[in-house]
Amino acid sequence: MQQTIINKLAAIEQEQHIKILFACESGSRGWEFPSPDSDYDVRFIYVRPYRFYLSVLDRKYDLNFPINGDLDMYGWDIRKVLQLMRKSNTTPFEWLQSPIIYRQDDDFRNALWSLSQAFFGQRSNIHHYLGIAQGALETMANDSEIKIKKLFYVLRPLLAAKWCLEKESIAPMTIGPLMTALPAHLQKQVRELITLKSTAAESFVIKVSAELKTYIDNEFARISEASTQLKRDHFDADKLDEFFVTTIKQYDH
Repeated sequence: MQQTIINKLAAIEQEQHIKILFACESGSRGWEFPSPDSDYDVRFIYVRPYRFYLSVLDRKYDLNFPINGDLDMYGWDIRKVLQLMRKSNTTPFEWLQSPIIYRQDDDFRNALWSLSQAFFGQRSNIHHYLGIAQGALETMANDSEIKIKKLFYVLRPLLAAKWCLEKESIAPMTIGPLMTALPAHLQKQVRELITLKSTAAESFVIKVSAELKTYIDNEFARISEASTQLKRDHFDADKLDEFFVTTIKQYDH
């Protein structure tokens, strides 16, 4: 599949007249808890020729493609990425940390990751992750039964929100570092669940242990309450504008 993805990225470049600067896996494979039937969620950042951006016309700054089998691909223009980064959107932060890279310009990735550190908004990141966790929690039946995929859509964002609150920094993308925030006995449970998920369909329903459910409920309430005391962050665009101009000039093709 990796070669198929690499070939598809090259074809997109040619068809769309773009330069792909970074492409990665963003879903459960990138989070390091895939199921056998997990999709390949390929996300990429691209740049167009310099003159594309010099227009009074509205432009489209993303590329979407129909899902083909288990391959799900879309990309964002560097302009959109930087606009979202100013809002401290977690998505660029996660892409840049992905352990599965399909295409990368090292200088670009390193520079963008370095820039992103100045746009971490603690409150907005926490609220984003809690929102994902809440949505997944609402699919739980009988206060304990949930699809194994959805359980990890509770655990990973909840632990990411906990990281943002306690460490005051961008949360890791992968589950491993996030699990260090769990008590040792729950770490063992979650590792066993990751092993189970690697052999079970994403729709497989499990019963969450009482102690794990209590931990989830207590931490969700604690983090939610703590986040209300945090200030809202506002970021200037100067550094982003500078990075944008430098990038589109450097990669003008």
